[in-house]
Amino acid sequence: MRVMLSIALIMCTQAVSTTVRAQDWGVMYDKSWVRYLYPQDEQKWWWDNDWWDDGRLAIPVNHEVSVEEVSYRSDDGEVPAYLFRPKTAGLYPGVFFQHGRRGMDDLTLRHPRRLAARGFVVLAPDLWFARFVDKFPIGHDPAVELDAARGIEFLVSLPYISSDRICVVSHTRGGYITLKALVTHGKQDREVACWVSYYPHLQDPNAAEPMQIYKYAPEAEDLKVPALIFFGEHEQYQRHRPIIFVYELLKQKRRDIRLIVYPGVGRGFDFRPRHVRTFADDLAAKDAMMRTAAFIRRHLE
Repeated sequence: MRVMLSIALIMCTQAVSTTVRAQDWGVMYDKSWVRYLYPQDEQKWWWDNDWWDDGRLAIPVNHEVSVEEVSYRSDDGEVPAYLFRPKTAGLYPGVFFQHGRRGMDDLTLRHPRRLAARGFVVLAPDLWFARFVDKFPIGHDPAVELDAARGIEFLVSLPYISSDRICVVSHTRGGYITLKALVTHGKQDREVACWVSYYPHLQDPNAAEPMQIYKYAPEAEDLKVPALIFFGEHEQYQRHRPIIFVYELLKQKRRDIRLIVYPGVGRGFDFRPRHVRTFADDLAAKDAMMRTAAFIRRHLE
């Protein structure tokens, strides 16, 4: 009986300790990697009185989109890219889209097209093709970071852009590549006004396995532009943990950063194909696209 009481006391003590730590984070846990109160619910910044009181919904911006294949010069070669633009004549804010590990394929290309349909000029380079990298690479070639930086410069130089700064959107490993382009190659100092990333890899892919789980790329500490990050509650733990660390760190530094965790979805909710797609995936993808467009406009218009 004493043994059982001792075990029960230990379990209760651990539960209280865990709750205190969770409250310090502003979240409550059932498992260490699952949140029931997500960051967006701490202060309910998403609350909309126009909708709640009067039933008014924001009207999406929709454009027909044209696409052309272009290329730009990096230090030792040409980088092929797709340029998406609204068909309606005029100047539009610029967005640099960086693909992740899967590379540039039919599923990935839907993302820059959707951005352009919101009223942006979107440059989407194929860094793997430029460097003869196979799809889904394990290792990381630092040369692609410079290729991304050069792509940002190229986009800013185009005559279709409405301002001298652009925003960056990425997913998976594209998050790390663009982080390096902004911080290491200085693109956040002049050309880039904001950074958006879906479930970003925020660690050097060449770092040792423990670093992938317990640490993040030190460059993240120097990200200064406003940032918006999305991921699903069922994201892999080794991706979830560094994102949370970076979010908490940049909040402490009083940087402009927002993290949105979508319940019921995991990796790839923005491009999961029809045969595996869920209703939750679609809700998350549409909401993230609308919030991305509003975030970019706020910083470019």
